[in-house]
Amino acid sequence: MTLHGKRGTIVARAATALAVLPLAALALATPAHAATVTVAADGSGSYTTIQAALAATSSGTVINIKPGTYRGQVSIPSSKSDITLQGTTGTSTDVVITGNTPASTAGTAGSATVLNLAKNTTVKGLTIANTYAAHDSQALALYAGGDRQVYRNVRLLGYQDTFLSWGGTGSAQVRQYVYKSYIEGAVDFIYGNGALVVDSTTIRSLDRASTNNGYITAAATNASNPYGILITRSTLLSSAAAQTVALGRCWHAGGAADAIGQVLVRESTLGAHIRQAGAWQDMGGFSWKTCRFSEYGNSGAGASTGTADRPQMSAATAANYTAPKYLAGSDGWNPVQ
Repeated sequence: MTLHGKRGTIVARAATALAVLPLAALALATPAHAATVTVAADGSGSYTTIQAALAATSSGTVINIKPGTYRGQVSIPSSKSDITLQGTTGTSTDVVITGNTPASTAGTAGSATVLNLAKNTTVKGLTIANTYAAHDSQALALYAGGDRQVYRNVRLLGYQDTFLSWGGTGSAQVRQYVYKSYIEGAVDFIYGNGALVVDSTTIRSLDRASTNNGYITAAATNASNPYGILITRSTLLSSAAAQTVALGRCWHAGGAADAIGQVLVRESTLGAHIRQAGAWQDMGGFSWKTCRFSEYGNSGAGASTGTADRPQMSAATAANYTAPKYLAGSDGWNPVQ
């Protein structure tokens, strides 16, 4: 899949451990009828690779993954809905899915360490990383391209474009919920046009040792969709210098005039690395003011001090911009904890 927009034609847009809870505290109940298989790199399971397990199993399978490092892309096609990938220990650092492929050679989908195009999938208790180190190309850890996806207790590690939520061109929108997780990157590392809720999660901006230490979000929400990216009840932190990281910038994917990104950061703790002036940035010749960027009820050293670059949502409006409303769609989906 090729995306067009940032820097002309884009073929792709791309550590501190998170303290994790026991798997039992985060897991959804597994249906009694669900098929279950085990992956173990040491040969003690049904399969030695996650991809082999996916190829051999059908929709609805629970894939338990034993501790180890699993290299190479994991691709969940749209035909394999209702799949669960879960680390067996509940400690996200124990199971690491890793790659180092840049989009400059493989394209957007090809660079993603995990390419998840299936609906109703759950991923929990593991790490997904793209360790491409040259920093001259997008390099995705996770491409989330299916509807009703849930990520709990996961670590998403990258540099540029770590996490893409993408439903394709037009107004079609996928929904994803990320809960009690950890996301790391430097440039546009939470981005796309999906309805994406990042809840109770640590978001770390990497230090580029610059006066411009990057951008957290890059939303390309279609104008017809009221909801884009919501960061809520989360912690934004960094070792970067004070006021050198932007909350996001306005990505008009492919130069589309109707890509009117929507981002709300609410009830979160913001570190001193967040800019006061320039908290939201232009991109590709489009002003950030063409997008729908706002904050509500944040705290911390990086919370707004009232500058014009930090639009604040009113309490009355914020009542309609909650996590359940972002994810409800037409079917009332509500995975929110």
